[in-house]
Amino acid sequence: MLGVTLVAPGHNKVIPLEPEFIAPQDGAEKQDCENAAAKRWLAAHGAHYARLSPIYLGDDLFSRQPLCEAVGAVNGHFIFVCKPSSHPLIQEYITGVDLQSHEETIKRGKIKVVHRYRWIQDVPLRDGNDALKVNWFEIEILNPSGAVTYRNSFITDLAIGPNNIAELAACGRARWKIENEAFNVLKTKGYHIEHNFGHGKQRLASILATLNLLAFAFHTTCDIADELWRSAREKHGPRRPFFNNLASFTILLIFDSWQDLLQTLAFTKPPPRPP
Repeated sequence: MLGVTLVAPGHNKVIPLEPEFIAPQDGAEKQDCENAAAKRWLAAHGAHYARLSPIYLGDDLFSRQPLCEAVGAVNGHFIFVCKPSSHPLIQEYITGVDLQSHEETIKRGKIKVVHRYRWIQDVPLRDGNDALKVNWFEIEILNPSGAVTYRNSFITDLAIGPNNIAELAACGRARWKIENEAFNVLKTKGYHIEHNFGHGKQRLASILATLNLLAFAFHTTCDIADELWRSAREKHGPRRPFFNNLASFTILLIFDSWQDLLQTLAFTKPPPRPP
């Protein structure tokens, strides 16, 4: 499954969108892959989400011209990881060049670290006269002793300058929220999505995964918008015990309304008497 998730730097809430399943397509000679799934997703849903002016994030697998063009075709923008080993032409362009740079000192508690940025604009993504021109940038994080503790590089179609380079890098790094706040939660916090693989002979696994994503989306929306839900969640701690208690309460007791159930879970109203 190719998971598609709405994320933003500085926010710990993520919202899953429609997935695209990686499976052999009717009439296709080649085995299906993530890149092909991403193109299908953009063709099916890209126009709908264009109103959000989205910036699509992805790892080095996606930083290829066909997918970059597919993003542009649906009026989106992209920030994709760009590894030096897989983009030798870009490395040739930046080697020996006095790149534009910018540094910021960030305080983390009592420790100060340095974020160092470098960038170059209008470099070809690949060989050939039809090569797409992209903008390349790099971020390095240095600890107080000057050692580099993090380094990554990206390509984008967005303009780069000293006023927005830090924000672009933060957006690129926000891709890890998809792993941490989405996939990790779905696998380890009570949704059991890792057990869907292999179920059924046709589409059962896809249906179970979709139901999990729908549940996660509803729960996240409640976390954001429903004060009573948040209060109940806080009383029970992590998601797993909250879900277990929610199931136990509804097995043993009959509630007149969803609000009554949440009030009981939040300990603001006593439970109803058993029938």
